[in-house]
Amino acid sequence: MPCHTPRATPPAAFDDRAHSASIGTLAAAFCVGGALTLLALTNSRTARAQTVAGPADGAPLMRAPLQVVAPVDLKRYAGLWHEQARLPNRFQKQCTGAVSAEYTPLEDGSVEVRNRCILADGSFDESVGSARQVPVAGQPGAGRLEVRFAPEWLGWLPLVWGDYWILKLDRDYQVALVGTPNRKYLWVLSRVPRLDAAALQAELDYARTLGFDVDKVELTGR
Repeated sequence: MPCHTPRATPPAAFDDRAHSASIGTLAAAFCVGGALTLLALTNSRTARAQTVAGPADGAPLMRAPLQVVAPVDLKRYAGLWHEQARLPNRFQKQCTGAVSAEYTPLEDGSVEVRNRCILADGSFDESVGSARQVPVAGQPGAGRLEVRFAPEWLGWLPLVWGDYWILKLDRDYQVALVGTPNRKYLWVLSRVPRLDAAALQAELDYARTLGFDVDKVELTGR
């Protein structure tokens, strides 16, 4: 019986358009999938970051602007005050003992400020400056002041004036809580050299409600 060799089937013609379309489809699917994966990872990281960076328990998301006492009679506020506590600051680093501030109203409406503190060697350091009251709309006589210790001829420069806000003051002008609107500086002042511990704590507790970092407060001369 003769051997019959089957005829080979010719290969199919290469369809360039179909091949290109398949590659394009795969590439598009890869890009879309990668984008979705990246988006999911980004959202996950953002969620974790928001969880970690959130406020501590009980901390407000936004702190309200500080309010000052109004009105404040500067003539009654004048006189000698003794510092009881303060947030650490660079210009009182050398003070290791008692600290006092004396305010004297002047004829031009400003107030002379005389700060004194005891140094480590027992001597004292004294700084003399000037304070002025800052008008507050709708609050005549508000306890918002600015203090300057730079020379008088530099008084026209805004940068030489520092905020001095009276945040709490008893009716008898015996205890005062003073701070700055950025909450970086804080002082508790009293007419007596040593304020009762409970009264001092009450001032610090109030300062905490205003957003001050009371845990960093230094007690003066105690």
